[in-house]
Amino acid sequence: MTDDTSTATRSGTRQRIQQVALELFGEYGYDKTSLREIAERLGVTKAALYYHFKSKEAIVASVFEDMYDGMDDFVRWAKDQPRTREGRRAIAERYVQNSRSGTLVMRLYQENQPAMRELKVGEQMRDKLIELVNTLTPPDASIADKLRIRVALFSVQLSRFSMKDTPTDQLEPAIIEVVTELLDSVDWTTPAA
Repeated sequence: MTDDTSTATRSGTRQRIQQVALELFGEYGYDKTSLREIAERLGVTKAALYYHFKSKEAIVASVFEDMYDGMDDFVRWAKDQPRTREGRRAIAERYVQNSRSGTLVMRLYQENQPAMRELKVGEQMRDKLIELVNTLTPPDASIADKLRIRVALFSVQLSRFSMKDTPTDQLEPAIIEVVTELLDSVDWTTPAA
């Protein structure tokens, strides 16, 4: 096995552990899920799980770090988008696409807030969301326009939670349409920061 293959295998295993842990945290809650249960769901020994993650906290930290990396990439990309209707729609489309992988993470955060506060991921999450909102907010935006931008972005995850029975291929175009409409209603005459 080459180093590249070994790295890819470790990365795939790491992602599988994260996915299973998020599923269990969603089913039973963060505090009520043990490493043993994660290992059992994965079909591995607890020692094998320990090879990748020493604790539940380490799993959660890795999930949020991956999400933050994705948010940082999105923020860098969004800064370069024109503040035209096409640019706003591209931002909406990419944000909705990126949010697919974040649904379980947001559920974990929302349903386990006391534990997430102890792990400090809440502060980091808030800071990343503020950075994203600030990237899209014109410097002299009115309070109403600031609110429109926040509602546009936060409505993505809310829609996924509240309309989870709606097929993704129907839900996502509707979310993109609503987010784009909200962004279109902002006064973009001042350049973004």
